[in-house]
Amino acid sequence: MKLVTAQQMRELEQRADASGNSYAQMMERAGTLAAHAMTNRWNLRDARVLVLVGPGNNGGDGLVCARVLHDAGASVRLYVWKRALDENDVNWKLCAERNIPFVRAQDDADFSQLRENLEHADFVVDALLGTGVTRAIEGTLKEILERVREGTKGTRARVIAIDLPTGLNPDTGALDPTTVPADLTVTFAFPKIGQYTFPGANAVGEIYVADIGIPPEWAKDVLVSVAEAQEIRALLPARPRDANKGTFGKTMLACGSLHYTGAPVLAARAAGRSGTGLVTLAIPQTIHPIVAAKIDEATFLPLPDHAGDWRPRAANELLAFLWDNPYSALLVGCGIGRALSTREFLERLFENLPTLENPPPLVLDADALNHLADISEWWKKFSFAAPPILTPHPGEMARLLDIKTRAVQANRAESAQRAAQQWNAIVVLKGAHTVVASSDGTATLIPFANAALATAGTGDVLAGTIAGILAQYSAQGRDDENFDAMRAAYNAAVVGAYIHALAGEIAAQEIGNVGVVAGDLIARLPTALTQLRAN
Repeated sequence: MKLVTAQQMRELEQRADASGNSYAQMMERAGTLAAHAMTNRWNLRDARVLVLVGPGNNGGDGLVCARVLHDAGASVRLYVWKRALDENDVNWKLCAERNIPFVRAQDDADFSQLRENLEHADFVVDALLGTGVTRAIEGTLKEILERVREGTKGTRARVIAIDLPTGLNPDTGALDPTTVPADLTVTFAFPKIGQYTFPGANAVGEIYVADIGIPPEWAKDVLVSVAEAQEIRALLPARPRDANKGTFGKTMLACGSLHYTGAPVLAARAAGRSGTGLVTLAIPQTIHPIVAAKIDEATFLPLPDHAGDWRPRAANELLAFLWDNPYSALLVGCGIGRALSTREFLERLFENLPTLENPPPLVLDADALNHLADISEWWKKFSFAAPPILTPHPGEMARLLDIKTRAVQANRAESAQRAAQQWNAIVVLKGAHTVVASSDGTATLIPFANAALATAGTGDVLAGTIAGILAQYSAQGRDDENFDAMRAAYNAAVVGAYIHALAGEIAAQEIGNVGVVAGDLIARLPTALTQLRAN
């Protein structure tokens, strides 16, 4: 599903209005569907509902919602700010015909009537501004929102935002301090980028997207989307019954060092659990006994090292092995450390990979990215056979872009898109609502934000998952003359990130969001895949 900016939404509404789906019709649908979203979740008969009505279309949506809820048996009251209540306002007229009680903010100087309504409200509907926020909230509106925050805090009253909670910037996710967090946000046609960007994402609660008659194909040129389960299901690698391990590809992992013996194990197990047919761990020979004792399913390629750190000539041996034994994907970086000799290993490996007859597509994670950040314009120095997949967390992304981490986090989608275009790569910017971006400007947000994933090693699991999916795509597309390596890399990144996050959701449900460790995700990757295929 596409994610739109406020301006893109305005243009879509203008196009709809010009083609016969008038603003009045869209408003009627919006308010009606907002009311239906509420009645489908809760029993509202005789429930006390306070609707906060503002100017413009968002307030009109609120009036329609109020009328529909009234007709459904709810006890509705209106609190109106900055809206002229006259015969020209059809939706106000329909509410007046039903004798729905109302209070004008201008007639409630001490806000005593607002406080009284809040004391008795079971539900509060925020239809004040929607996407109309353009500056800091002040004056009467600020005071209204502050009293609503106070009046709903610690109560059982549920807050429903129409389109957006008032004060949430639809484009950046910036949140005014007065914003009242919603339990449910009913947004229209397409979700807005700000609803999936923190801190705003913390204020929207459940997001329900209502169809107001704008054809989805009108947004085909919008570059940012949010992944949906049915999309991921359609992208899962095929699992034919007559398959063998070669059908699902071979995944090579160049990972680990003396101080990080767990990272290669986590990544290798994740690759296997994601469905790849064979996993081989290329590791420093010093740590081979340690790593081999932890995993039974992988094969091994022990390589020359220096006290557990990578040596440049290990690249020669790895390249020679890959020449004789083509692999479907190569993951580099998990736990390799920051030794200077390791950087020399990486440079030699990347410079010579294109000389292979069948160079494997790359996934680069962790310290592989930190080493790249120390190489000036690395994307010009190395020429990869297919766009590599880079999986930075915000700190690694900041180092790669030579900016502050807060600048990355301030506009995650744009940061990932800009980097992917500059590097001719697929960028997976990890974090709450992970962003996957391609060099063609496309970006997909993963619709999960889970504190359970905020623990060491989950990045290794993600990298292994993506590599395992990529290996399956590569193996199944090797005989297809129309195989698109960039599209395969992008889809592998999106599918891998989605499965990883879904496994995190499953782990949090079963264990709780405190105490989940990276290994807990690995066992739940097949559960996530099965759940997707079953639905």
